[in-house]
Amino acid sequence: MSRIDFHIIKKLDTFTLDVRFDFDSGVLVVRGESGAGKTTLLNCIAGLFAPDAGFVSIDGERVFLRGAGDAGRGARIDKPARSRGLGYLFQSYALFPNMTVEQNVLYGIRNKPEYRDHARRKELLDYAGYIMDTFGIAGLRKKRPGIISGGEKQRVALSRAIVTKPRLLLLDEPFSALDEETKAMVYGEFKLFKERFRIPTILITHSDAESEMFGDHKIHMKAGAIV
Repeated sequence: MSRIDFHIIKKLDTFTLDVRFDFDSGVLVVRGESGAGKTTLLNCIAGLFAPDAGFVSIDGERVFLRGAGDAGRGARIDKPARSRGLGYLFQSYALFPNMTVEQNVLYGIRNKPEYRDHARRKELLDYAGYIMDTFGIAGLRKKRPGIISGGEKQRVALSRAIVTKPRLLLLDEPFSALDEETKAMVYGEFKLFKERFRIPTILITHSDAESEMFGDHKIHMKAGAIV
């Protein structure tokens, strides 16, 4: 079980993002109006943005550390995004249009050192096959993202995010682009995912319904702070 502990401080144009929270299981739902700093928070945890100060710890490992003021003269840690052991599902899904569904899902594991070892590679590929079967996209392996539905794209993006067995999963409004009928179906699939894989997850959403369905821990942000 992963323990997630973070304190993010970052000065933005109109306010300073200053959020601290810790949890060790389930889904942390982060809600708030557009512009509250929710996506910036995720990007700082992921290592895509550098906070001005604070820390990010996963399983007791500091992947980011930077003090404020005089404390900033001490030790600094800033592991690159690819080394933090995270999965990230962007709001746009960010699938590669020139790759097939299978190539998109396998993208993350092809860069792992284990992939260069024949026996370990088979394990990784078998697990990827299991993930694609679990999310019902095995039949789409050879198709490209441009010809599959919104719900299918969401499943492909989620499969790509978890195939690396991340210690923490970051989801930025993953359901917002879906129509209501597709949402109802995907909600059920996400509940099964949550129960089966038990990966600590931070979920950004505007939806009261999604917060109630999935949130084991909940925070509401306004102008960069928890309210």
